[in-house]
Amino acid sequence: MSAGAAAAAAAAIAKAIKASGVIVQVSPEDFLLIVQRQQGPLVVQAIGGFFSTNYQYLSSYKGLAFFTKSPDPLVLPSGCEVVEAQKIWIPG
Repeated sequence: MSAGAAAAAAAAIAKAIKASGVIVQVSPEDFLLIVQRQQGPLVVQAIGGFFSTNYQYLSSYKGLAFFTKSPDPLVLPSGCEVVEAQKIWIPG
């Protein structure tokens, strides 16, 4: 990769991070605790993985986005509004 291409790639990554805001990656257990603190939380979920399947979840709480990945599906609390996504992409 040339120096110019590397610089362009770095700029694209920096721009993606700025656009996505703050994303906090937490354990599946901590994610469930955060979701349980909310009334009627919105959770985005997707199935991912290359060599093995994983389940990905994203939700916001007090202005931050929380993300987790689990080898098994999470049992979300009742009252969650769930959006099925084809993919969740987290920069970095």
